Amino acid sequence: MIDEILKDAASRMAKSVEAVHGEFDKIRTGRAHTSLLDHITVSYYGSEVPLNQVANVTVEDSRTLAITPWEKSMVPVVEKAIMTSDLGLNPSTAGSVIRVPLPPLTEERRRDLVRIVRQEAEQGRVAVRNIRRDANNDLKELLKEKEISEDDERRAQEQIQKLTDRYVAEIDKLLAGKEAELMEV
Repeated sequence: MIDEILKDAASRMAKSVEAVHGEFDKIRTGRAHTSLLDHITVSYYGSEVPLNQVANVTVEDSRTLAITPWEKSMVPVVEKAIMTSDLGLNPSTAGSVIRVPLPPLTEERRRDLVRIVRQEAEQGRVAVRNIRRDANNDLKELLKEKEISEDDERRAQEQIQKLTDRYVAEIDKLLAGKEAELMEV
């Protein structure tokens, strides 16, 4: 029983760390990265589909993304979707290739992004702590049902705390790396 609770808590905490990592990837630095456009959807024959399903997205150089739609008729649609997105990018079209230059970030924008990254990290830490609380509540239930002893519960809580500390430290490490990446010019 205790092992199941520990395994469940560990897997859920790992998923929380992955979610934080995914959120960090979406936050734009001065560098071009294909995942920057992952959340953009385009209208394709009446339905909204992700950009990467109607076009090939590549990194041309450190500050430019190149998008090549598979159908020529999709060029203006893709271009409009990028312009209307919340990224503040201005694509330029040359034939069937859409180039998206990434403007360098201002100092003020970098500070805003660092603040956003810190909020995301804090949400991740809260999620990990909530998982710890749930696991400890499960242990208390087992103790109440007299399925485990108080010593077993105490040992299991210590293990859960160690897991929590480990995953919070991972989030902190991701945060430090992302802050450094954002602040480098």
